[in-house]
Amino acid sequence: MKRLSILMVLCLGGGLIQAQPNRWQQQVSYKMDIDFDVQSHRFTGQQTLVYTNNSPDVLDRVFYHLYYNAFQPGSVMDVRSRNLPDPDGRVRDRISKLTESEIGYHEILSLTQDGIPVKYHIEGTILEVKLAKPLKSKGKTTLAMKFRSQVPVQIRRTGRNNREGIAYSMSQWYPKLCEYDYQGWHANPYVAREFYGVWGDFDVKIRIDKKYLVAAGGYIQNPQEVGYGYEKPGSQVKPPSGEKLTWHFKAPRVHDFLWAADPEYKHTRLVNDDGIDMHFFFQENDKTRDTWSRLPAVMNQVFKIANKRFGKYPYSYYAFIQGGDGGMEYPMATLILGEGSMDGLIGVSTHELLHSWYQMVLGSNESLYAWMDEGFTSYAQDIILAEIEKPGSADQYGTGACAGAYQGYFNLAKSGREEPLSTHSDHYESNFAYGVAAYSKGEVFLHQLEYIIGKQAFQAGLLDYFNTWKFKHPNVNDLVRVFEKRSGLELDWYKEYFVNSTKQIDYAVDSVYEENGQARIVIRKKKPFIMPLDILVSLTDGSQNLEYIPLDLMRGEKIQEWPDKKLNLQPDWTWTYPSYTLKLKVPFSQVAGIEIDPSKRMADTDRENNRWVRK
Repeated sequence: MKRLSILMVLCLGGGLIQAQPNRWQQQVSYKMDIDFDVQSHRFTGQQTLVYTNNSPDVLDRVFYHLYYNAFQPGSVMDVRSRNLPDPDGRVRDRISKLTESEIGYHEILSLTQDGIPVKYHIEGTILEVKLAKPLKSKGKTTLAMKFRSQVPVQIRRTGRNNREGIAYSMSQWYPKLCEYDYQGWHANPYVAREFYGVWGDFDVKIRIDKKYLVAAGGYIQNPQEVGYGYEKPGSQVKPPSGEKLTWHFKAPRVHDFLWAADPEYKHTRLVNDDGIDMHFFFQENDKTRDTWSRLPAVMNQVFKIANKRFGKYPYSYYAFIQGGDGGMEYPMATLILGEGSMDGLIGVSTHELLHSWYQMVLGSNESLYAWMDEGFTSYAQDIILAEIEKPGSADQYGTGACAGAYQGYFNLAKSGREEPLSTHSDHYESNFAYGVAAYSKGEVFLHQLEYIIGKQAFQAGLLDYFNTWKFKHPNVNDLVRVFEKRSGLELDWYKEYFVNSTKQIDYAVDSVYEENGQARIVIRKKKPFIMPLDILVSLTDGSQNLEYIPLDLMRGEKIQEWPDKKLNLQPDWTWTYPSYTLKLKVPFSQVAGIEIDPSKRMADTDRENNRWVRK
């Protein structure tokens, strides 16, 4: 297909790109009232859950996640950690050593459906519920639960008394309905990996000792009653009375709810340039005073770039909360360690914030597609931080900001421990394989896709992806189709090779010779992964040409990316052929050098054989 045809496809396909998919989504509405005892680290809760079945199926059962049950000796998380070859250093065998007063648990005291008691069974971290009355398609039902819970000593993400001294990091803290989608139920036991949830609205009241300031991923409903800096400028704050205060939050159209509490939290805020009310909660000391005072200005920049490049953040609130065991993202808030360096604080804050795009709003099933969240978030983080450090650098035609991700992927590819990206997150055989795949290889997937379809189509495609699939749980096929529509190219081969296999790329300059006075270059495919090729030809007069060899399976070619170099479109490389002879229209004597993939966006596992230089 000629370049003009590609342009026509891009123009004519614009309307199709914006069409919204019709995939149905389940809906849930939570109302929770929590009474918290800081002496025993326990709380009682009442949860009223209205569940709307938008699926075409009749449901005779539902499932809940009981994440706290993972923090007990002999749990699935405990056994999994103790049997991995490289367990998470924060977990290791720590769960097996917890005492009765240190473990976490959820006890279900009662559960009814529309007022009728239901039968249920607890299997580790999953609550299995037999409905009293099947829930028909398009129907609604109300599930009312009373429960009692104990907050575990913090080991992973959630818990009490973490290493920086934050009293409570309350993530994965309530019985949470499992997601049911076009693939069925997703009642995965919790082994410390990824999450998936139902879109819904949260109305949460937390009654806790009045000494504690509560931070949350939601809009405060009673700022004057609780005070502590939530009040609007000029308002009169009512003095707290009694032993406890009730904090009331609402969070619309999210799939989880986070809160944290500490008596020593300092609370600051900044309404950023995009009108988003940013809140910051941290313990002020010599390790945090300077860094946390500088953090709001940087996060203002991050928001501005992210909204422009990746899509508009749909909420008007976000909270950065000291707590957790590193960094962990949730809707409208994140838990992060707070006492590190400025660079570290900026890095983790940026990364966790950007999950708001690729997990909190798009909401892919992280258990199945962790790389579509972690990898894409890592990509966005690297691009934004590069842009902040040096404006314009993120748009250069090269690996640049993503170089670290490529190196991580190469280390994995050479280790012999790589598993396909299609592997379920919980079932990777090592933390090393999972971590590099989800973060580094996922990031490489995106940046290499830019190489395949061209920067212009890629950048537009990122916005298409967000705007088309927000609040709809996209999968990898949905992702690929967006970029196919934007570029006019066929990309299923890329998904099959890079996601569903561990095939690797290695193209080499095999030989350079003269034929009838003209230069000939033989390129050899040394590993099975197939790719289109950019080949830079440097001439003895100092000029450079870019030879572009499309892959036949693409059914087209990318648009010219390099405004400063002449582009010569070559015949397609038929994918089954092990080598390709590039016929240059210049004398052999004028060729000074050859380089495959000068931008280094192609994840070629051996770049030493990518060059030829005249001696």
